[in-house]
Amino acid sequence: MIKIVTDSTCDLPASMIEEHDITVVPINIQFGIETYYEGVTIDASTFYKMIEETGIFPTTSQPSVGEFAQVYRRLAQDADSILSIHVTGKLSGTCQSAELAKQEVVDEVEVHVFDTLGGSAGMGFMCVEAARLIQAGRSVEEILSRLEIMREKVNIFLTMNTLAYVRRSGRVGALKFAFGSLLNTKPVVVLEEGLLEAKENLRSRKKALTRLLELTEEAVGTSKPINLAVIHAEAPEVAEEMLERAKGVFNCQEAFITDLAISLAVQFGPGTVGLVSYQV
Repeated sequence: MIKIVTDSTCDLPASMIEEHDITVVPINIQFGIETYYEGVTIDASTFYKMIEETGIFPTTSQPSVGEFAQVYRRLAQDADSILSIHVTGKLSGTCQSAELAKQEVVDEVEVHVFDTLGGSAGMGFMCVEAARLIQAGRSVEEILSRLEIMREKVNIFLTMNTLAYVRRSGRVGALKFAFGSLLNTKPVVVLEEGLLEAKENLRSRKKALTRLLELTEEAVGTSKPINLAVIHAEAPEVAEEMLERAKGVFNCQEAFITDLAISLAVQFGPGTVGLVSYQV
């Protein structure tokens, strides 16, 4: 039997995680000297409330080697192999922790660590695809080959509503927000080859949101079937509107709205909205 493990940057609705039997290892959220486990000891509403009430800007860290090893050992009771599918190793040490944990359990269970070079709902789509292939009786090698193909096809475009979070975040320093000196601008960011890149800088929220649709159209077209997710941080109404607009443009086979993981919202801030897509 093959089991799937991922980390909490995997932006999937809880119902899909349960349906596909995906085990989620939480990212650590650090408020001062206090450590919380994403989705376990802290949720999104508590996270934003704590920032507002304490004024503390939280940081994140990858799950420890021991935390991964504990999960692998538990799943080994029923599994012959584990697919451990994680956020881009170019921006997080999560894959490294998983690889080290793999060595700790090498005599107990076979673990395959897969770097998605992405995250959020893009990683979520990969986890769902892996789960469906497991149900179809595919081998680990076949599943990994399919994930490698998907990795090249997933598109992630997002825009922030505030530059405050990204300015303070060391994890996305590669964006080099030169245009951040401009007040009230709305940047459009793309995840390319595992790294975040500043794509454009627009003068209004409306234009930035429209640009997400345009960039997605350039990436996947409008006729071929795609899977699509709208991700958001505390912006459900905007996300609903974006989903309706996307359904009017694209040939959506599957489409859903999901909250942006708070371990990612730390970097981008509330109001962030993104489109994640790939041709199926």
